[in-house]
Amino acid sequence: MQATEANFDGLVGPTHNYAGLAVGNLASQSHQAQASNPREAALQGLAKMKALHDLGMVQGVLAPLARPDLKSLRRLGFSGSDADVLAAAAKASPRLLAACCSASSMWVANAATVTPSADASDQRIHFTPANLASQLHRSLETEHTARILQATFNDSRHFVHHPSLPTVAALGDEGAANHTRLGHSYGEPGVAFFAYGSGGPGPEPSRYPGRQTLEASKAVARQHRLDQNRVVFAQQHPEAIDQGVFHNDVIAVGNLDTLFCHERAFYNQSQVLEALNACLDGGLKLIQVAESEVTLSDAVRSYLFNSQLLRLPDGRTLLVVPGECEQVAPVWQYLQALEAASPIIDAVQVFDLRQSMHNGGGPACLRLRVVLNEAEQAAFNQSTRMSETLYPRLVDWVERHYRDRLLPADLADPELMDESFTALDELSRILHLGSVYPFQR
Repeated sequence: MQATEANFDGLVGPTHNYAGLAVGNLASQSHQAQASNPREAALQGLAKMKALHDLGMVQGVLAPLARPDLKSLRRLGFSGSDADVLAAAAKASPRLLAACCSASSMWVANAATVTPSADASDQRIHFTPANLASQLHRSLETEHTARILQATFNDSRHFVHHPSLPTVAALGDEGAANHTRLGHSYGEPGVAFFAYGSGGPGPEPSRYPGRQTLEASKAVARQHRLDQNRVVFAQQHPEAIDQGVFHNDVIAVGNLDTLFCHERAFYNQSQVLEALNACLDGGLKLIQVAESEVTLSDAVRSYLFNSQLLRLPDGRTLLVVPGECEQVAPVWQYLQALEAASPIIDAVQVFDLRQSMHNGGGPACLRLRVVLNEAEQAAFNQSTRMSETLYPRLVDWVERHYRDRLLPADLADPELMDESFTALDELSRILHLGSVYPFQR
């Protein structure tokens, strides 16, 4: 069957805020305690989804999680009414409250690892929700993310949902942010490319932790019934992690037979590239950016590589980058030259995603890639597919329910909780998700 790569973007939740929770994420830490704009954040994300839909891409929407996470707060010893729980947590541990109110599920590149049916021995699409064990606020997402994925991809004839790996540091799994799939076409068997930051034979980073472990990558490959001859494991460069490359998708992005990366993305990079090229029968198309062209720090500052590399229906290759790339002169100069002269990249498109970027997530963070053949396209929940009717309905929903200013101190406000749950209850009906949220059960 003909197959295509669909993008399922995370819809930003009503509690989008800048609490600076993500260790090793420089943008998140540098904007800590500043005021956020949840309404603008959600509308910026929706505008990107609609633009890609207008280009003919299959574009889906993944619903946000319910926040605050009252179940976790109660497990942590806070009791009484919901308002009492919020007040007690705010007094005893504002950081715990912030972790349980985080809207970080918007970055669905961390939601799961996905294997296309062409690569799996049972010819079904496999999902493993990431355990996100390295960060408290993200580790709380796994159970609820699995529920959203199951409501979106709900036909067992085509989709297999695995349990997440045990939530321990030795099996830290960051999902598709540390995984990509390369191949000559979407419908033929491809190469699963796993990048890990810890647990391998090479040196460990010294400043920030490597979030993805080699053992976790190997376990997911086994779960998904991958042909081990078509799997490549690569270690992230420890120096890159220590400069803020907390996920591999901050320093490399691939699509079909093309890999766009910095020359310091991987440890023993030449060997990694040789292995990928061999799996692609010598057909790897490489765009490797030298430190002399764009420094590692400028790449992290601009999120140059946290971009979307897309094959459009008309056959052109589009690179989607955040607006911050225009603000870093060497990066913008590089992109202009790339667009003018590259035989691989046909066009570069810039999107304003500053609300997400201030918390450390660019275009690639906001989407989960799912390769779908014709039958699988028809089998996923069609109410979550972006369309000419869904877009204005979601814009109206955001404008009615979201605040335009939020500070971390506002997370204790029970009215914010009520607003969020009311909004998500309506959203679950718009997207036909069923009772996926804890407050609905």
